[in-house]
Amino acid sequence: MHWERASEDIYIFTSDRYAQVTASLIVSGNTGVLIDTLPFPSETAQIALFARKRCLEGVRFIIYTGHEADHVYGAFLFPRAEIIAHEMVREILIERGFAALQRAKEQSQEFAPIQLRLPTFTFTAGSTTLRLPGKTLEIIHSPGHTADCVSVLLHEERILFAGDTVMALPTITNGDPEQLKQSLDMIGTMQLENIVQGHGEMILRGEIRDTLRRQTNYLDNLRSKVQKLIDAGGSREEARNITIEQCGMQRVLLNGAVVQLHLANVLATYDRLMAARLMAAKKPVKPEPQTAVVEKAKPKRAAKEKASKERKTTTRRPAAGKASGEKTTSKPAKSKGKSPAPSKTSKKSKGR
Repeated sequence: MHWERASEDIYIFTSDRYAQVTASLIVSGNTGVLIDTLPFPSETAQIALFARKRCLEGVRFIIYTGHEADHVYGAFLFPRAEIIAHEMVREILIERGFAALQRAKEQSQEFAPIQLRLPTFTFTAGSTTLRLPGKTLEIIHSPGHTADCVSVLLHEERILFAGDTVMALPTITNGDPEQLKQSLDMIGTMQLENIVQGHGEMILRGEIRDTLRRQTNYLDNLRSKVQKLIDAGGSREEARNITIEQCGMQRVLLNGAVVQLHLANVLATYDRLMAARLMAAKKPVKPEPQTAVVEKAKPKRAAKEKASKERKTTTRRPAAGKASGEKTTSKPAKSKGKSPAPSKTSKKSKGR
């Protein structure tokens, strides 16, 4: 692990062992705020020793920028610290974090001492704020890499601790590329001095705009090339041939770890686009709404009824002495020798 000083009381620690993942210490008086931890206990233990020398009260707060192991496994070394995160971090860790840690312990004894710590303070709104003497930290939901990602803006110095929302290579294996692009756009509107990436070197003010644009272009190129392969009937195995350079990034980033991260992006994108295609193919065709049929039939029915009324009016003879203007002579009807049958009323009257 190595560290660097971003300002008078801000320190950035970078793992030498796993994909240049970062953790950051902000000192406010006698209090320390740690943004993420490192995955291996031996590295985070060095941070704990460093923090005790810089702040008498030690680390009082830890902010998880996401639920993934490389950000949370070292928190057990700070048992008195309050842990702040998005509510989804807590939910995901409860759902599958303990089981994942158990598997990690079975694979390596190095993880044996780790005890997973859940967040003690969570939020669900767009952001929440932690205020300390001389320091204002705004914790902002910035999904995309995963749904629970946050970034931390130190207002006084305009430094953004972006977590995995900004890293040397955008990764969306368990995330949403459109959400990530929206988060990158949001970050691009901030007037920042520096960005501390979740993985990789710190981005200076003059590099921020180009770096964010490259990352957005990478996501667009990735989708475009995978979609083109699918449209041509290409297989998932053939998708592996889409190189990181073809998508606009370099394979030397993160000491070469980006090659595997890129491959995971390609396969995840292929699976996502194929699933969307299959869903579209299974989608039933909606029948024409019934109301449209009824509305079309109404004019025809009305026309028939009108025509019928007109025919009845035309064939009816005018009443005697009225509208025709002609005189008519009524003649008695000829009898055929039979009397009309008496009505039921007549019978009752006769019987009385």
